[in-house]
Amino acid sequence: MLRVGRAVACVACKNLVSKNMGVRFRMPLQKLHPLSRAIHHRYNASANAQRPPHCSAARHFTSMSRLPMRPPKPPPGGHGGWRYQQHRNFWMLRLASRLLKLRYIVLGSAVGGGYTAKKTYEEWKDMLPDMSAYSWVIPDFVWELSDQIDLDKLTKILPELEEIAKLLPELPDFDKIGENFTFLKSILSTGVSVGSEGASGLRLLLEAPGDTPVKAATEVPVTATPEASDKQFKKSSDKEKVDQLQEELLRTQMKYQRMLERLEKENKDLRKVVLQKDEKGIHQRKIKKSLIDMYSEVLDILSDFDSNYNTQDHLPRVVVVGDQSAGKTSVLEMIAQARIFPRGSGEMMTRSPVKVTLSEGPHHVAMFKDSSREFDLGKEEDLAALRHEIELRMRKSVKEGQTVSPETISLSVKGPGIQRMVLVDLPGVISTVTAGMAADTKETIFSISKNYMQNPNAIILCIQDGSVDAERSIVTDLVSQMDPQGKRTIFVLTKVDLAEKNLASPNRIQQIVEGKLFPMKALGYFAVVTGKGSAGESIDSIKDYEEDFFQNSRLLRDGMLKAHQVTTKNLSLAVSDCFWKMVRESVEQQADAFKASRFNLETEWKNNYPRLRELDRNELFEKAKNEILDEVISLSQVTPKHWEAILQKKLWERVSTHVIENIYLPAAQTMNSGTFNTTVDIKLKQWTDKQLPHKALEVAWETLQEEFARFMAEYKGKDQDDIFDKLKEAVKDESIKRHKWNERAMDSLRVIQHNALEDRSITDKPQWDAAIQFMEETLQARLKDTDSVINDMVGPDWKQRWMSWKNRSPEQHTRNETRNELERLLKLHEDHTAYLANDEVTTVRKNLEGRGVEVDPALIKDTWHQLYRRHFLQKALQHCNLCRRGFYYYQRHFVDSELECNDVVLFWRIQRMLLITANTLRQQLTNTEVRRLEKNVKEVLEDFGEDNERKVHLITGRRVQLAEDLKKVREIQEKLEAFIEALHKEK
Repeated sequence: MLRVGRAVACVACKNLVSKNMGVRFRMPLQKLHPLSRAIHHRYNASANAQRPPHCSAARHFTSMSRLPMRPPKPPPGGHGGWRYQQHRNFWMLRLASRLLKLRYIVLGSAVGGGYTAKKTYEEWKDMLPDMSAYSWVIPDFVWELSDQIDLDKLTKILPELEEIAKLLPELPDFDKIGENFTFLKSILSTGVSVGSEGASGLRLLLEAPGDTPVKAATEVPVTATPEASDKQFKKSSDKEKVDQLQEELLRTQMKYQRMLERLEKENKDLRKVVLQKDEKGIHQRKIKKSLIDMYSEVLDILSDFDSNYNTQDHLPRVVVVGDQSAGKTSVLEMIAQARIFPRGSGEMMTRSPVKVTLSEGPHHVAMFKDSSREFDLGKEEDLAALRHEIELRMRKSVKEGQTVSPETISLSVKGPGIQRMVLVDLPGVISTVTAGMAADTKETIFSISKNYMQNPNAIILCIQDGSVDAERSIVTDLVSQMDPQGKRTIFVLTKVDLAEKNLASPNRIQQIVEGKLFPMKALGYFAVVTGKGSAGESIDSIKDYEEDFFQNSRLLRDGMLKAHQVTTKNLSLAVSDCFWKMVRESVEQQADAFKASRFNLETEWKNNYPRLRELDRNELFEKAKNEILDEVISLSQVTPKHWEAILQKKLWERVSTHVIENIYLPAAQTMNSGTFNTTVDIKLKQWTDKQLPHKALEVAWETLQEEFARFMAEYKGKDQDDIFDKLKEAVKDESIKRHKWNERAMDSLRVIQHNALEDRSITDKPQWDAAIQFMEETLQARLKDTDSVINDMVGPDWKQRWMSWKNRSPEQHTRNETRNELERLLKLHEDHTAYLANDEVTTVRKNLEGRGVEVDPALIKDTWHQLYRRHFLQKALQHCNLCRRGFYYYQRHFVDSELECNDVVLFWRIQRMLLITANTLRQQLTNTEVRRLEKNVKEVLEDFGEDNERKVHLITGRRVQLAEDLKKVREIQEKLEAFIEALHKEK
């Protein structure tokens, strides 16, 4: 705007064009200070009209100088030289005159530039966040500078400021502010001298809207001179003007607050659009995890980490504590901007700690740590589902017989404009255990609260109900014990609307928020309103109600509360700032602690397990899982011959007793061929229909189990780690328990067995010989068992008595005498029937009594049964030897009483049934059941893999625990380092 020589102004384009030392620049005329514009127009009005060459408008330009432009140089010679010299002398005078008038241009430019700089500073100041909440950080000597204000100079400046304010119609409500300046000037011109307290009050009156709240002007102590003080402050009109000034400033503050909220909403919408673009990948870059999400992951890992090396979790989080029904949950919901927690009237709803990770995102959603489902918090049905899920998780975490649980529920909430932090909502502190609660509920809640608050870096958000008497508070005593100096406590007074309505002395609220009523200290004090108490209120309606209440509340109007101490919005900003400050101060120290723990664990592993890999419990489970599946697959490699041999042997061991005792002996003792065959056919049919298929399947299932266990035992011998023994045994037992044989196999097996037993045709001599051998082995085994029973009944013989110094008991002596008497009877009647007649029993008893032996008839019959059984088996073996040469007669159907070998045919039928049954079971095993068992084993392993408690119980030992701790510490350290790196980048 300045030039030594020439300066012109363009009226059409309103640009001031200047040339100074060859440098050109232009400045819009409307950007000039009003005084500069006045000077500009005044000089232009008296200047000669000229049209500068740079302007294309139709309007003329006027010079800022009264002097004419420099004339052209006259031609040499003649009378023109004298005139030229005279003109040259006048030109130097004009130049000197112009230099003297340059001060006006400098003055106008200085005033305009100063105003422009002030306006730019105000614009930048409006863009800065409201830091009035932290005015307590600023030392007192800064405010003491306000005591040195020169009020005389301020009185002189007020008229100019009033004029400037009136010249700016585009700014809102400056006419009112001009009137206020006029009134303030009238007060100052009366000779009022303001002391130190008066200067402080004046500073508050002149603060910009949105800063520290304005105190009532009536509370500003003003010390007037003896001549004017009595006259000024007794006038009611002046007091009314002061009240008007205060109300106007409050309205202006609220107006700018609403403008700020509108701008914040627009900013939130813009951020949401940007985040949505990033989420859709418009910039084609990988979106990294947010800072708060990284920090929350570290806290989740730490919550599951049980360290044995005194490495405690001292990472910051915001711990929300308060008395029951004090409004903790409502405060959290206002911070999260959604009604996400279950609600109840006067009953305990928070039954376990809930960790809520708040972060910014394009959509307002919530998600549990262990679930992939997103709950849209903008939909009421999703909100209801989320509240129901939280309530279910709380009740599930509470053990039987308890009321609260220390198990933490982890939840993340994202949305536009949400402050980033991690909060933990704890169960409300109670004073009395009511009906339906566990007896230790009160102590458990205190223990959980102390466990979280004893973290030296935890921020304690102490919630106090403002609608109840302060003397009934329990949580304040607990907080004062855990944080006596109040270095990490933020006090929140809820239900202030009810408190203002019910309290007879509103000054009591002021005492609370100033920290003078409760025996505790805090970093800051806040007063909030979280609704009218209706469960159906939305977050927006609660915000509007809170804003309207504080706007009309005399607590704020009378200066009992400050603007930065009210609303949950200011609370969330303060808590978030305090949280991140604490995080930055402590996270590196925690990283160093975990680094030391990692070194200790790695050293222990190298010394104790130098040749083993560091496999944690999950990795060991996967290794054991593969080994078990390999062992199951090995069952398919068993040969059919091995399966059939095992099945046939075990099946005969299971059914041999029934065949001999219930089929063969009853039929053979009839001593009649026709009766024998009839009895055998009937009993075999009954056996096949009821018992035989079930016995066969039991044998097959037991055989499969034994082979499975055998393979696992053989695999164990191959340098297998014994750490898997409990797991493999549990998998085997659970798989066998779940396995059920195919029911349709029983029906088909019954038909096969029935057909096999009905066949009586022995086709060749080898089959005949095999049947005789099978019969002979079976009878010999039974005869051996019978001899053993008789020996136990009668006691040792004479050789054992002499060689082993053994004696018979009285009962054995009686049985021995009975045996001798019955053997004489059998020698006389070799073809005797299986049962003794009553007269025969009486005869034997009398014979024994004659020799002085008293015997019971039941003992005689029992002894006879065993003796006759031995006698019959001996005769059957003799008959079996005779039948070796009887195949020819059997094939020709010759009837010979000595060579009727119906018993051989019976044993052939039994042997053939065993062979066919074993073959059928083997096919079912190899084709179906082995694969089903393998499927069951896989299902059991999958179930065990999802059950962490079962894995902890089955895979144990110091080696496992050491690997687990080492893995967790490494993971925590790596995530902490990544978080610290991201934190430094954000700085």
